[in-house]
Amino acid sequence: MADSGGQQRKEIYTYEAPWTVFSLAWSNRMEQQQQQNSQFRLAIGSYIEKYENSVQILKTRSGGVGEQTMDIYSACTIEHPYPCTKILWSPEGIQQISPTGVVGGGGASNFGSRDLLATTGDYLRLWSVSPDDENGGGLLKSKKEAMLNNNNKSDYCSPLTSFDWNEYDPSMIGTSSIDTTCTIWDIETQQAKTQLIAHEREVFDIAFSASGVDVFATVGADGSVRMFDQRNLEHSTIIYETQHLEPLLRLEWNKQDPNYLATFKVDSSSTIILDIRLPSTPVTELGGHYNCVNAVAWAPHSSCHICTAGDDNQALIWDLTQMSRRSVEDPILAYNAEAEVNNLQWSSAQPDWVSIAFAKKLQILRV
Repeated sequence: MADSGGQQRKEIYTYEAPWTVFSLAWSNRMEQQQQQNSQFRLAIGSYIEKYENSVQILKTRSGGVGEQTMDIYSACTIEHPYPCTKILWSPEGIQQISPTGVVGGGGASNFGSRDLLATTGDYLRLWSVSPDDENGGGLLKSKKEAMLNNNNKSDYCSPLTSFDWNEYDPSMIGTSSIDTTCTIWDIETQQAKTQLIAHEREVFDIAFSASGVDVFATVGADGSVRMFDQRNLEHSTIIYETQHLEPLLRLEWNKQDPNYLATFKVDSSSTIILDIRLPSTPVTELGGHYNCVNAVAWAPHSSCHICTAGDDNQALIWDLTQMSRRSVEDPILAYNAEAEVNNLQWSSAQPDWVSIAFAKKLQILRV
């Protein structure tokens, strides 16, 4: 990526898929990252406007001795109905200690040593991924472990717009739906723990707080950010509402400081940073993009760095250290992709790396 002074550190690796790439996620397992022939493991999901879609599990191979190169290859392909709205790997590789002293990052024990992957679309699906010993060559095999329907009264369900995986209790996943509800799942029992009407219109995203197990927030088509506590779901707190009730599309909770949230409006070129201690008014709004923002990701290792990406082909990294004192006008790093950036993820296991998706390509960038 280039810094604001124009310096360039080129460590960029590209994989071209057979279809448009939309959803993507980094594996959180450190042992997978440390194997000589498997520095990275990612999942990418297709965006094809028909029923048959795919998820590919990607791995990397290092170059020869002394070579600073990597090759990204597909180790496994999973057939997936409809495009994935989101993909996440189990957070079991992430050891978390919340501000309240809660220790998290244990495994979803029913699945043992297999790497667990979740996807949303028409249903919440769980997949396990393990080495393909029969074929070898660094390949993987997958198995569908569960398919969970948020409508227990019918075989049909309302499409799921997004989900989040609780880092303090990896048996817990929260999903959001166009039917105005959110569902909290126990994936070990494969039962819904609770389901609530979260918004007046479609719910577009859900995120668990970095403060512990119980608190989560949502955004939706009614233009509000709402915060819930599973210990008292009769009440919610509206943290923010857009001035003209424009829909809010995505929500990201700061990984290191649970006071801060990031969100953005539909067709908006700015990213809104909120402090839950000071509801209603953004702490700052990040410009920098000249077309609509599509994705945002907080740094997993820093409370004051965030990455945004959008239809202007840019991925921008921002330093928010001074945001409470003055507005943040310029990013500290910028990368120009070849096309509109559909999505981005910042690796928790390898925080020097960010991945972006545009057109048929996935790129991983050292930042």
